[in-house]
Amino acid sequence: MAGGIASDPNVQYNGKITGFVISSCIIAALGGAIFGYDIGVSGGVTSMDPFLRKFYPDVYTKMKEDTKISNYCKFDSELLTLFTSSLYFAGLFASLLASSMTKAFGRKLSILVGGLAVIVGSAVTGGALNVYMLVLGRVLLGIGVGFANQAIPMYLVEIAPSKYRGAFNNGFHFSLSFGILLASVVNYGTQKIKGDWGWRVSIAVTALPALVITLGSFFLPETPNSLIQNNDDQKAKLVLQRIRGTPNVEKELNDLLEANSTSKTTEHPLNLLLFRKKYRPQLVMAIAIPLFQQSTGINVVGSYAPLLFRTIGFGESASLLSSVVIGVVQIAADAFAIVTVDKFGRRSLFFWGGVVMLVPFLVVGSILLAKLGDHGSLSEGYSYIVLVLLCVYSAGFSFSWGPLGWLVPSEIFQLEIRSVAQGVTVALGFVFTFVLAQTLLSLLCRFKAGIFFFFFAGWILFMTGFVHLLLPETKNVPLEKIGLLWKEHWFWSRIIGENGKQNSDYPGLALELIWIRGEF
Repeated sequence: MAGGIASDPNVQYNGKITGFVISSCIIAALGGAIFGYDIGVSGGVTSMDPFLRKFYPDVYTKMKEDTKISNYCKFDSELLTLFTSSLYFAGLFASLLASSMTKAFGRKLSILVGGLAVIVGSAVTGGALNVYMLVLGRVLLGIGVGFANQAIPMYLVEIAPSKYRGAFNNGFHFSLSFGILLASVVNYGTQKIKGDWGWRVSIAVTALPALVITLGSFFLPETPNSLIQNNDDQKAKLVLQRIRGTPNVEKELNDLLEANSTSKTTEHPLNLLLFRKKYRPQLVMAIAIPLFQQSTGINVVGSYAPLLFRTIGFGESASLLSSVVIGVVQIAADAFAIVTVDKFGRRSLFFWGGVVMLVPFLVVGSILLAKLGDHGSLSEGYSYIVLVLLCVYSAGFSFSWGPLGWLVPSEIFQLEIRSVAQGVTVALGFVFTFVLAQTLLSLLCRFKAGIFFFFFAGWILFMTGFVHLLLPETKNVPLEKIGLLWKEHWFWSRIIGENGKQNSDYPGLALELIWIRGEF
């Protein structure tokens, strides 16, 4: 039988959690802090008066002096949003390039390139003398983030033991949330520095997590999947023995070799992903998951939280401190996801995360619609209620769509399409993030806050139902066997036209499906 799986899905390959795999995953996952810091720092510096005075004087004037302009339109500036969104635009193209590099040269090299690009980008942005230099630096940061985001989640799922794959991969989003929190703390501290040095220091600190991941990449092992994909089977076996802590890795190695054998006969993996019915479920998820992750409205709380709090009446310092509070909540929720994702499963966290996100957005929208007009501000009591509700929302996102938006795409793709499919997923994530980041403040100006939050609440309701109906549970299923789940799914089995009895491409599929479900 091709790559048999143990009858109990909770007792799969030999091995244990080793110190080597823990340290490797920690180093790799720290790459998420790069993206998180970039998200958090942009929202902070764009709310700082010295930054606005230097690069966006029109916005500063509207915020400080124009009492006739609506609360919701004070920060409506295409040039201001370009500062944030240019990173995502560059990340789009970088992630597509990274998919080819990751497949041809391994995961480590993409991680290294990502770290180096971020170091250079932070130097250019921190030393910017004009808007063009500022945007150039953000583009370089985007290139680095594109490479890191494409390679790191895939690296984590390939090196982690299948039983704890979700926990190890969720370390990426935990690191991302840590980066956001770090940026919020740095922003809160540097806004007290007089002159231009405050925002410059905030941006320059981006280089610190990038330096850690750049140096750390030299000590990371390449994943066994990548080594086998590049015809180094013997080294793959040695690495597999080291990361599993046992010499008896034949069962897992054979499954990897079999998956690689299939991938070697595959040409033009992008065409397969786009046009073969066999991969139709993965294509839909590659599009839907990054779209839905951004449609949660997380950019409202992530990139633009300080601007939002200034809109409802918080001062500069209070708005930045509020972002720190939200960051602490996100870290705690990420820790909860790490502990529970391999116990409760992906679908359960998606569902309850949707519920926890939906309710606060409906209430916040109602409060702002009823209590915040075009001018003036919320009362202190209502302002703090909004802060608490956004903390609840952030917790819901950080144990569901935050980490699972990275975990699920990185584990559902077969080896033959994994690099290109991961690149497509990350690239689409950047596309949706760019569009939303570039239009978010304009949407706020035109929709007003109440309708604005109801808009995202509608998306949360839809995506929760979508995942509940169409995503199979992948917890504890070995990475190279997840493709079997689509063939027994009530909906996708009809789309791909295969089932356990009639599939001619995979002998013994019916028995293996029984094994996966623990029915044998």
